[in-house]
Amino acid sequence: MAKSVVAKKVVVVGGGIVGCLTALKLAQRGCQVTIVERNQIAAQTSGEASWAGAGILFPLLPWMYKDEVNALALSGASLYPALCQRLLDETGIDPEYTQSGMLIQPAFNAALALDWCAKNNIEAQHFQTQNQGNNLLLPQVAQVRNPRLMQALKQLLIQQHVTLLESTQLEPLANTHKIDGWKTNNGDVLKADVFVVTSGAWSFELLKDTAANLNVKPMRGQILLYDLSHQAVADFPTNIIYRDGFYLVPRRDGLLLAGSTLEDVGFDTSTTEAMRQALQLKAESILPSLKHAAVIKHWSGFRPGTPDNLPTIAQHPSIENLFLNTGHFRYGLTMAPASAERIAALICD
Repeated sequence: MAKSVVAKKVVVVGGGIVGCLTALKLAQRGCQVTIVERNQIAAQTSGEASWAGAGILFPLLPWMYKDEVNALALSGASLYPALCQRLLDETGIDPEYTQSGMLIQPAFNAALALDWCAKNNIEAQHFQTQNQGNNLLLPQVAQVRNPRLMQALKQLLIQQHVTLLESTQLEPLANTHKIDGWKTNNGDVLKADVFVVTSGAWSFELLKDTAANLNVKPMRGQILLYDLSHQAVADFPTNIIYRDGFYLVPRRDGLLLAGSTLEDVGFDTSTTEAMRQALQLKAESILPSLKHAAVIKHWSGFRPGTPDNLPTIAQHPSIENLFLNTGHFRYGLTMAPASAERIAALICD
């Protein structure tokens, strides 16, 4: 008689894009999964990078990054077409995966960029304009619409019988060899065979008393949203536009994201008028017609800042049933599908 296999009980700490895809991958492998999220998954909550980000599925200037960053980001991006189609088919919510391409405007190192694209089989069209000089179009770059992606993922997780424990904070973890139970701030104790921390900018606070040695801190990014759907804007972009650390991201319905800042201010979720004006000036310098357009939203989100944009995807160095999938900095969305596959393999294989 065949021996029955007991499914691993796994608690995923953090319900952002990395946590949701980690939970989904583990559920597909037969695990009993619970996500613990301090806020509401897929809610419009200040501070959540997964909701607040621009949705660009590409490292912005990959020739400036380490090979490990680019490998994980490009691998993750390649998994999005199938993922978004599945989400649409099974939930009816369209994450709006769009291959919009990305136009990189001066200044950048054109020779270095073209060499990297050639070596990595990335289609690139280099051209010059009279006013701007070197431009680089990367037509294969795609985007998704973060809020709809998260809404669809939440629905799919429910359909896959993943337990969602929302509005629940965990106490910082004490140093131990094995987690017998993790206390919540309301006095409950969560039991599981395995715990996975995917809580982004909050990971350090949860693990600061352990030997994790995480070098993660919150980096605030502020973004503006324009609505150009009812305006005759002759120069409304069809591509994502990137210039000098700033991007414009056009959505299908005429909305336009403009951002973002990179601020080391701790867990301050506020937006500032000074940054709003600075973002508007940058956006208008790229797209002059925005001078006559109204900003309909202004929000902020925390990125989990790490040196070199390198995440930690590994077993905890001293706690045998704790795993880490965190610290993706600017590329959590892009890296998330590949990161989820890696951590699920570590846990299950």
